[in-house]
Amino acid sequence: MSHDVPPRRNTMARTRLLSVIGVVGVGGVVGALLLWHAQVGEVLGLGADKEPVVSTVGAPAVGAPPTTTKLVTPTPSRRTTSRPTPTAPTAPPKTATTPSKKPTPVSREESIDGLSPKLKSRLAKAITAAKADGVRISITSGRRSAAKQQRLLNDAIKKYGSYKLATRWVLPPKYSAHVQGKAVDIGPAAAMTWLNKNGWRYGVCRRYDNEPWHFEALTTPGKKCPPREPHAVAKAD
Repeated sequence: MSHDVPPRRNTMARTRLLSVIGVVGVGGVVGALLLWHAQVGEVLGLGADKEPVVSTVGAPAVGAPPTTTKLVTPTPSRRTTSRPTPTAPTAPPKTATTPSKKPTPVSREESIDGLSPKLKSRLAKAITAAKADGVRISITSGRRSAAKQQRLLNDAIKKYGSYKLATRWVLPPKYSAHVQGKAVDIGPAAAMTWLNKNGWRYGVCRRYDNEPWHFEALTTPGKKCPPREPHAVAKAD
């Protein structure tokens, strides 16, 4: 028998050899290409450690990490409106005014302020002396207005039924010593008694019998008072 390899096996061996040679050749070519790429990269200054940028359709390029952008929140702008510059108020022109006369103070009827100077000073001394004796003299009616005196007279006419009888108690305004500030009515009863007894020392006297409260300056201080009148009498017009 012959030991020669059959032709079919030789063919297969050659095919395998060619495949190996082809693979080795391709590998050599690939290696040469890689070496060439590295050399070109060095020449061009491309670092081997930098990541290549790979782009795909529909996807963003991947490269160096994006720089963070600081978000600035917009601040609302204030609208500046022009305001008118305030002007100092102008003072109104001064007008010449004539000084007005001070009104005459109205004295209370229950005081000695409206009385005549003579009766006022005398009565003030009598009030002080009575106070030292423990008696308080109160003024119930001093100076009256003419209108009030007329009202009192009208009421007296209604009360007593006639002008003649009424004037024994209330005189008409033009005859009344109260309207003139020359008469005063006092109270209480203890004050009437004290002033009726001691009033002459100060020139103050009781005038009518029917009015124990009515006093006038009828004498000089220290002298006796004149005799009292029964009542007031209106003078004939």
